[in-house]
Amino acid sequence: MFRLILSLDISEILERFPDFRVAVAVAGDLTIRPDAGPALKSAVAAIEAEVAALVSARSLAEIGELQAWRAAYKAFGVKKTSYRSSAERLLKQVQQGRSLPRINSLVDSYNAISARHRMPIGADDLAKVAGPLAFRYARPGDDFFALGAKPPVDDPPKPGEVVYADAEKLLCRRWNWYQDGRSATSAATRDAVLTVQCLGGVDQLEPAAEDLCAWLREYCGARTAWAVAHAGAPRIDVATV
Repeated sequence: MFRLILSLDISEILERFPDFRVAVAVAGDLTIRPDAGPALKSAVAAIEAEVAALVSARSLAEIGELQAWRAAYKAFGVKKTSYRSSAERLLKQVQQGRSLPRINSLVDSYNAISARHRMPIGADDLAKVAGPLAFRYARPGDDFFALGAKPPVDDPPKPGEVVYADAEKLLCRRWNWYQDGRSATSAATRDAVLTVQCLGGVDQLEPAAEDLCAWLREYCGARTAWAVAHAGAPRIDVATV
């Protein structure tokens, strides 16, 4: 038996972004397989087909969920079109005729759900996170070491940038643009915290969280629990036994 408790606070950014909602999921007892296996591969392929049908009929700029993130990025000073939400990058990949990334059973699962629901989803190894967590504005002294950068180079956030952070470090820059490598999951991860983020499309957040946790149980053998932070409940705790 185990108990995982994690806190999240989004209050700092709500005055400017009152429609922000985030589902925080805790997944325990994960078994992450480097080879996703035939069942997961088939499920991901089905979602790729769904997404391909959607993005072949319209431009990404016409998709409401992506429009909301573009506007939010612009609001805190991101002008370059090369900086897009993680969900938009996945949809663009499919639109260009490429497959979703194949990494392992955890990453493949949450990328597929992110693409299906057009919401950014990220994961961090709970053993590498120091709670509480927060979506907040960048502060002096924040540093950032991009996942996969070799050698790791500090690329700190700009003033006013929305970031995702724990008590000690950043977990993601530009809200949900790119992950810091210090909290990244791996095949050895046993417990993880995941976020499903939305601006608009609020009625779809809960189904996306349910979908995500169902996949984590099915393809990673996880125990899961989740809760939603929003303007009416900006500080939440997630616990599972």
